[in-house]
Formats: sequence, C-alpha cells, structure tokens
Amino acid sequence: MPHLSSRPWRAAVAGAAALALVLTGCASEDSFTYTAPEQVDQMLPDDTVAPMQAAVENAMAKVGATGAIVGVWVPWSGTWVTALGTQSVEDQTAVTADMSFRIGDVTRIMTCEVLYALVDEGTVELDAPVPDYVSGVAKMKDITLLDLCNGTSGAGSSEMAVAGMWLNTPERVWAPLELASFGLGQAPTAPHTSYRDSDAGYLLLGLALERASGMTASELIAKYVTNPLELTSTSLPSPAAAAPGENPLSGNRLNAIEGGFDCTAPVDITTLSSSVGYTDSGVVSTIDDLGRFAQAAARQGLREDPKPDQFATPLPASPNAESWYQATGGAYLVGPLIGQHGSTPGYTTAAYADPTTGFTVAVVLNNSTSGSSVAAYLAWELAAIASKAPAAQGQTAPEFGLPFTAEQYHEGISAMAVCATPPPAE
Repeated sequence: MPHLSSRPWRAAVAGAAALALVLTGCASEDSFTYTAPEQVDQMLPDDTVAPMQAAVENAMAKVGATGAIVGVWVPWSGTWVTALGTQSVEDQTAVTADMSFRIGDVTRIMTCEVLYALVDEGTVELDAPVPDYVSGVAKMKDITLLDLCNGTSGAGSSEMAVAGMWLNTPERVWAPLELASFGLGQAPTAPHTSYRDSDAGYLLLGLALERASGMTASELIAKYVTNPLELTSTSLPSPAAAAPGENPLSGNRLNAIEGGFDCTAPVDITTLSSSVGYTDSGVVSTIDDLGRFAQAAARQGLREDPKPDQFATPLPASPNAESWYQATGGAYLVGPLIGQHGSTPGYTTAAYADPTTGFTVAVVLNNSTSGSSVAAYLAWELAAIASKAPAAQGQTAPEFGLPFTAEQYHEGISAMAVCATPPPAE
C-alpha cells in the first residue's frame, strides 16, 4: 500500500475480503507493490450471519434508525457486507451497501495519520507547541500537537454547545477556530496525563497541519490517506452544504415528544456543511472504504517504520473505564481492537480492526439521536459474534478473543430504547 509523498514508499500492512487488494504505486526512485494477506473469499456461515443480522435489526429498532450498512471481514472464515432497511419512514427506497455517509469521529484517526506522515517527513514535530501553528490559543503554549492527537490537551468539547445550531442551520459554514472556541471556553482538565474526548482538539490539529504544510485539510487527507489506500469514495468535502456523496444514505434525527422521541417521523438532515466536523468528524465514505481504512490504520499500514508507535501510550478512556478500554492516537483500543466510533448529524458510525489478524467490523446507522454509543455497542456485539466464526476449509482460526460478550452489548443497546410509546388507538 503506497504512501503518496516525496519519501520512498511506506510499507503497508493491511488486508481482508473486499479489503484485500493488490495496490501498486510509483515514485521517482522507488516502486512498491503490496499484496494484502489472504482473505477467505466467501460469505460468513449462516449460523454467524443470522445473529449478526438480528443484532443490527435490534439496534435499528431501539434507536429509530430506518437504515443500516454493515461490513464484517473475518480473514479465516469469510465476509458479510450488507445493507438493511430503507432511507426513511416516508422514503421506502431500500438502503444499499454502496451508499455513502459521514463517518463521524473515525475522521480523527485520519487526522492523526496526517500528523504522523508530516512528522515522518520532517515537516512538524510531535512535541511542537500548538501556538506555533495556530493563532489565538496562547494559553496552550504547553500543549503539543501530540496532545491534540492523543486527546491529552485537557481541552473541552464543542458539540453539546452547538449541536442545536447544526440541526437548525445545517447549511451554515463554520470556521474551525470558531467552532473549537466553544470547547476551549470550558475549564480545561490537567493535560498530558489523562484522556478527554475533545472535538476541539482535533479541529485545532487540522488547523495546525494546514499551517505547517501549506495544504488544505482535504488535500492532506487525500495525499496521505485516501490516495495511498485507493479509497475512491472517501474524502473531506468542501464546506458548502451538501449530501455526503452522489448516492448517499439518508441521515436523520428524531424530534423529542412526551415519553421519548418520535420515531414515526424522522427529520432528514442528509444535507449539511462538512465544516461542522472538519478534521474531527467531517469525512464521508462507504462501508468498503471505511473497513479498508480501519484495517490499515489499526496496523499502521501507511507508515514505512511506525516509530514512534501511534498507539503505544494509551490511557483509560474514562475514569471508570474497563482496563481493556483505552484511548490514544485518535483511536480507542478495545481489547485487541483499534478503531473509533462517533455520531455526527444524521449518522452514528463505528469501525474497529484487529492489527494482528486483520479482523474488521464497520457499521453505520442513519439516525444520530441516540449518540455514538449505539454504534460502538453494535460494532462490539458484531465483533463478539464474528470472532467465533469457524475457520473455512483449509484455514486455521487464530488465537483471537475479546474481553466482552455479544450479550453484554445486546443488552446495552436494548436499554437505549428512545422511541416513545405510540398513543393508544381511539
């Protein structure tokens, strides 16, 4: 998997099903060809698919999503890439697996990929102070670019303060620093030593990388992420309000009513400015591209020599998190899995992969009202089911286990039920 830069090509280490491609690139002095590890080219067994489909349908029903797209790649057993449901309650067009959508916080890993690429090239240093590249943040003189990537800057998050404005004026174009200011206005936590989920940090990191490179964030993600991996349906769009691609999955939200939310009349928010997410959550993609990226990123496959290791210094994802749930490098580490999950208006998305085996799960639901947890829980439930898939003929299942069960997260999703009970018929 070549990395488009002025350096010699970076070795790549990704692989799986529709993910398993032979990628070739040429540089002025070196050429590099990468053949992904073998992926069994067959559907996962029916006994594995049936409970996974039931899990997706349960999540859709509990959070009022009318559509979902799912990709599961188990290198030793098979694949399951599918779409369920319809675009909305009113639009009964069937969802298809090639539809595009906003990937939410998975964008953060891409932004950190760009940071490490520029570090490898000598353009920036991980320990560079943020004010060296971003104006108006003098108080962050002791905060580094690495802190922004790792979530250890202590900065707050802007989403809670501005989510209402996003929904009411989806066409509004936000300046990244203006958007980040809502998070920066919160009391900071102690930096460097604890993780804080901060969209403001990734917005600032995007600004810093633009300033350091002289390129736009969209150009940086194309050069260092999507082009090397041949993610032809993935990009950070221009900020003008638009749907996430020419064949988009509809994005919806629910209105609050007595007793919960009105799941009978979702509100369409497919058309939105990507500036609400920018380098925190603004990228659009498809399920195949998302799975391919998640797998490559978990393996640090875009770097010739992954030193320093992007995921080497994880911290607890929250004060009360399980020991196997940590965060660093723009990602969450969930047992052996590395990935991200998040929501952005209209969509909730998750993508996780095991760097050792290439096992990968990616999901999107077309309703953001319940927030990011439902996508995370669904991805982990699917991972727990798929991890037990039997080896295909001639294959050997690796030693691969997860520190949780599918039942745990099925129950967690069921407890999220948001739809108000319909009034009794008169």
